[in-house]
Amino acid sequence: MCGIVGYIGEQQAYPILIKGLHRLEYRGYDSAGVSMINADGVLSVYKSKGKVSALEASVADKDISGTIGIAHTRWATHGEPNAINAHPHFSQSKNLSLVHNGIIENYKSLRIELEKNGMTFCSETDTEVLVQLVEYTQQQHGCDLYRATQLALKSVVGAYAIAILDKRNPDQLICARKGSPLIIGVGTNNGAGKGEFFLGSDATPIIEYTNKVIYLQDEEIAIMNRNGDLKITNLSNVKQTPQVHTLQMNLDELEKGGYAHFMLKEIYEQPNALRICTKGRLNIVDKDVLLSGIIDHKEKFVKARRIIICACGTSWHSALIGKYFIEEAAQIPVEVEYASEFRYRNPVIFPDDVVIAVSQSGETADTLAAIQLAKDKGAFLYGICNVIGSSIPRATDSGTYLHVGPEIGVASTKAFTGQVITLFMLGLAIAKEKKTLSEDMFHMLVDELQKIPDKMQWTLDHNKGIDNFAQMFTYARNFIYLGRGYNYPVALEGALKLKEISYIHAEGYPAAEMKHGPIALIDEEMPVVVIAPKRGMYDKIVSNIQEIKSRKGKIISVVTEGDTIVKGMSDYCFEIPDTRDCYVPLLAILPLQLLSYYVAIAKGRNVDQPRNLAKSVTVE
Repeated sequence: MCGIVGYIGEQQAYPILIKGLHRLEYRGYDSAGVSMINADGVLSVYKSKGKVSALEASVADKDISGTIGIAHTRWATHGEPNAINAHPHFSQSKNLSLVHNGIIENYKSLRIELEKNGMTFCSETDTEVLVQLVEYTQQQHGCDLYRATQLALKSVVGAYAIAILDKRNPDQLICARKGSPLIIGVGTNNGAGKGEFFLGSDATPIIEYTNKVIYLQDEEIAIMNRNGDLKITNLSNVKQTPQVHTLQMNLDELEKGGYAHFMLKEIYEQPNALRICTKGRLNIVDKDVLLSGIIDHKEKFVKARRIIICACGTSWHSALIGKYFIEEAAQIPVEVEYASEFRYRNPVIFPDDVVIAVSQSGETADTLAAIQLAKDKGAFLYGICNVIGSSIPRATDSGTYLHVGPEIGVASTKAFTGQVITLFMLGLAIAKEKKTLSEDMFHMLVDELQKIPDKMQWTLDHNKGIDNFAQMFTYARNFIYLGRGYNYPVALEGALKLKEISYIHAEGYPAAEMKHGPIALIDEEMPVVVIAPKRGMYDKIVSNIQEIKSRKGKIISVVTEGDTIVKGMSDYCFEIPDTRDCYVPLLAILPLQLLSYYVAIAKGRNVDQPRNLAKSVTVE
């Protein structure tokens, strides 16, 4: 959840660290801090409660010189958000400083043992326990920091990504990971005994300086030296041979590009993002779908007893749409599981099951644990992720990247539609191999899917003015979202978006279930969002709307272009182009994303960094 940045080289560290923290702030923004060693060998730690801008203000009159440093932006787990609990943390002697992402599950027992041996603590965090443990190990074994870190981490239970400074060795930066992501950026080495390395929880703070990165693996520890030397071992001190990867990322993708917020930018990026996502995969000339992850393992899918999709949050909603489509097109039973529940059950998994993990970041802790459980039971694992080189693609047997570009806004938008269209392509690819669709139906579905990005652009262009009427709903304390069939998951996702960024309570329901309880909530103060395309169970939806109107509920509808019946019954209406009922979610979600955005803006919320949330949930 938290964001880590590090640097060692010839440049001044602070500007690199602070810019990196801004780019990682979507991972956590409860507090922030930096630690640097200056030319005189002084190890300084500066930290403050709140956003990175508060940290910048607090160090305005401080010594921020030095060419080695680590920094952190925090999403609080152990201890409330304040300057004391913020990272980096000092060791007792103040020789060491450490930043940490993850949760140390046995921190209480470690702390008790360290206190018995004379260690004192300033904070409530598990991170301070970690830095004290490293120092205690170093003292007890008389070893260098690298070896002390190895030994200390062997007694740690939980997840971690850490970076450590030692003021006694200002030419060395040490990092390690288990269960939380950490990337090493390899900078220039001029051959004169000088080099530089960058450290990040993901690529965003690194890409400005280098596109050459090493993805640190679980239970690996790295030592980066100012002379350009890099050494990586595992915790048993076995030397590892790292692979250097080339990042495919554009720095412009990390900027707002004239939009007020990343979320708004990412909403409007969706048509082009999905064109890129489908490029080379939808063959329009031959009306075909080409997914190498399916082609290379088609027998696994053709002979699959069932498919289990594990996901969390927005990814779970996309998975539910995928379930409906895969079952309809490929005639394979599909179960959709919350990864956080799946991992703690004893689920029945067969060797001929296919388990699909869906995650924007590819680092979601619960989803990673779920696929490890499935792997242990012999299932075939398939990953659908956006971040190249992340943990889920490395842990699965095959998969598909979304290629929708970095998503910085905490509330997912383009990753959701990217996941949905990828699951549609997956379902079509399986159906082709199983021959469960007629040739005409298959070609028609491929042809219509290719048109979706243009229809998304039409939807965005023809639903202006949402910002004006959204202000009318700032009074609301609750919303209900209704949909049927493929649009029930859209109702869930629309409600989630509103909750996430406006803090208005909202619930999504299957429209037919309204009479089984939720109708009791309807009155003149209850806005009800109804997804009512001309496709599917249109007459049933009309009946639901009449029931709401008779109880004075306010209707906000999403209708097919040219609709007059539902439009005439609605207080407010969004139009979308006509498409197949299965593809409606890709269009219907767009006005709901804009609705949540503009309601949140009208209420003065920080839409890119909503309270208590972080982009990547890399801890339990």
